[in-house]
Amino acid sequence: MQISLNPTSHVLFIGDSITDCGRVSLLRPLGDGFVSLIGRRLKKMIPSCRITNRGVSGDRVADMASRWKEDCIEVKPTTVSILIGINDTWRKYDQGMETSVEEFEEHIRDTLNRTVTGLGADLVICEPFLLPMSDEQKLWSIDLNPKRRLLRGLAEEYGAVFVPLHEKFLKATAISGASMLVTDGVHPTRKGHELIASAWLEKVADEVCAYS
Repeated sequence: MQISLNPTSHVLFIGDSITDCGRVSLLRPLGDGFVSLIGRRLKKMIPSCRITNRGVSGDRVADMASRWKEDCIEVKPTTVSILIGINDTWRKYDQGMETSVEEFEEHIRDTLNRTVTGLGADLVICEPFLLPMSDEQKLWSIDLNPKRRLLRGLAEEYGAVFVPLHEKFLKATAISGASMLVTDGVHPTRKGHELIASAWLEKVADEVCAYS
């Protein structure tokens, strides 16, 4: 499935620090990561297309859901792209703040339902990813994998585009190594952000907008 972007499209990116990526700067409202890369490509092909970044560093799914009205519904996008989940896993292991799969699903469904009923916007669900760089991080997959599978299932259920980032990162790691793609197992390097942008455009945008 691909979303047909057009001159009246307004694409909202929302999620955690991977989306945020310094976007609080007035000089860089899209941040300095994959959102800015996608934005530049889309604006080149469709100059009137609007791009908005509402990523917030440190957010878990409950945090994102709590700000959905002001950061999504009131923004009135035509396409909503979500990348969330790694902090729900991270906080379990570094702070003991566990998000069960059931809680995770409740919050995600809430955002999806409100988006469909309140906006009728197209949905893009990006898969959270992890490239373990320590023995401790290797354990994180126990918590993250069920959430990744859930998101894939919800994408199918809601007719959303699913961007398989975990798979893309694993394949790229086999070629270049994890340290070329992430700094700490989670946060992308420039090359990692380019990979996200490429995967997003491949799945979401028309072929003419494919990232290169």
